[in-house]
Amino acid sequence: MSRTTNGGSSDIVQWFEESAEQAGTVQTETLRRILSLNCGAEYLKKWLGDANVQEMEATALESLYTSLVPLASHADLEPYIQRIADGETGPLITREPITTLSLSSGTTEGRQKYVPFTRHSSKTTLEIFKLGAAYRSRVYPTREGGRVLEFIYSSKRFKTKGGIMVGTATTHVYASEEFKIRQQETKSFTCSPQAVIQSGDYKQTTYCHLLLGIHFSEQVEYITSTFAYSIVQAFRSFEEIWREICNDIREGSLSSRITIPDVREAVLDIIRPNPSLASTVQSKCEELEEKDWVGLIPKLWPNAKYVYSIMTGSMQPYLSKLWHYAGNLPLVSADYGSTESWIGVNVDPCLPPEKVTFAVIPSFSYFEFIPLHRQNQDSESAAGDDFIEDTPVPLSQVKIGQEYEIVLTTFTGLYRYRLGDVVEVAGFHGKTPKLNYICRRKLILTVNIDKNTEKDLQSVVERGSQILRNSRAELVDFTSHANVAKQPGHYIIYWEIKGDVEETLLGECCREMDASFVDHGYVVSRKSNSIGPLELCIVERGTFKKIMEYFISNGAALSQFKTPRCTSNPVLLRILNVCTVKKFHSTAYGS
Repeated sequence: MSRTTNGGSSDIVQWFEESAEQAGTVQTETLRRILSLNCGAEYLKKWLGDANVQEMEATALESLYTSLVPLASHADLEPYIQRIADGETGPLITREPITTLSLSSGTTEGRQKYVPFTRHSSKTTLEIFKLGAAYRSRVYPTREGGRVLEFIYSSKRFKTKGGIMVGTATTHVYASEEFKIRQQETKSFTCSPQAVIQSGDYKQTTYCHLLLGIHFSEQVEYITSTFAYSIVQAFRSFEEIWREICNDIREGSLSSRITIPDVREAVLDIIRPNPSLASTVQSKCEELEEKDWVGLIPKLWPNAKYVYSIMTGSMQPYLSKLWHYAGNLPLVSADYGSTESWIGVNVDPCLPPEKVTFAVIPSFSYFEFIPLHRQNQDSESAAGDDFIEDTPVPLSQVKIGQEYEIVLTTFTGLYRYRLGDVVEVAGFHGKTPKLNYICRRKLILTVNIDKNTEKDLQSVVERGSQILRNSRAELVDFTSHANVAKQPGHYIIYWEIKGDVEETLLGECCREMDASFVDHGYVVSRKSNSIGPLELCIVERGTFKKIMEYFISNGAALSQFKTPRCTSNPVLLRILNVCTVKKFHSTAYGS
């Protein structure tokens, strides 16, 4: 793909359109490239022996590979990755040495894991940035030389005992030569300089992002961050610190809260006293404060065209607040990827986040899809899953309307790796599938025969939180826990709320959530009292900020953070329980 990256946006779109039209062929050639680059690596040799993959015809190689190499989870590859982390230099999963590992946030699986990161990872990240931007520019054209208010954050990196650099994937990208070159070539691209992005202190970085965003407010073309959560978090902070920002704009100074020398120097090198702008922003903020900050973004950034971020999956609960801030600006869902690989690009940026699909990029990884079928509601799965699966199929054989789990084979040494994401094929772009993200496959709430996913929980919480609107309060964030320490086990849902709510109303929210679980196993268990009444715990303001800070202190970057929707982490449960100020138990089943 490197031949397209030096051209204009039309070049990269043309490249992708051609790839999409030949998606099946591109996929077999992608697999050939991966196996040719990494043949002889210990993991591959274990399954393929001395097969001469470089001489085999592409479709025959595809058949051999999928018949001999088993599906794998992270646990299967973890021993090899740990050996790399410990300093072993032989070809374990790739022939090229792996000198960098990505650290997942740990919010999905409950613990952080190492994922191989190579120059290919940085390259595809910047390529999908360009591809996504090219499609967006067709719908929302931006001005030449305009700026972007990016809420992006690096986290601290460290080395393993074997000398391997570890950090989040986004941190590696921001530290990469490719990213630095992009910043140098497009100096007007982002409001914040490199020192701000790489400060390692999310509070100081957020303040500087906001300050510089205001400083360049007339030039800002759109607002973005990796996850919607980061944008919401930034503007919640802005509600509290806007007066201080106005003072810095007026005086051309920088708050004493910014203590990192490199950051102070970089920001002070940009800003100058601007009393007129400060007065204008102050007047707008006073007006916004009276209206609960509705339409904050277009009011303060009048030339912004849209808000751009990942808004699917665990980010969906933040959409209502994002709409609140965005006013009449479109929300555009960012492209689909994971720590392991980028997967698809949003080729229809005019669609709202609730309807977005992602066209698979067939040259980034080799994709397989495990067909999934919902189990009969009366059945009980010993595996703790609510799907029955068929044999994996290649990208060229997926069908519209069918749900699948994605399987990846990557250039970075992951082979037939089960990603755990459930998607539905919504259509095709050329001959590459357009995916609708459904949920993580892993069940997050289960006591015995009940089976509830993150999507099920989000639906239940949405039903319960609608009642809050009668009191003009809002749900800030939530998580859950399946408490099996006492019998019968029961669900606990933790809410942080902004605003005052009568206890009778909260009791109604609790009852509504309990009654909204539609899983047959849950309903039957509640009626027979083999699952106890749902418990709603109201936590004090700032509790979920403490949870975020716990993850950041363990290496996650704010731009990567996702609130865990279910947790058994004893540290998080201790934070939640210590901060609980009110408890309610459901009476939905006559309990």
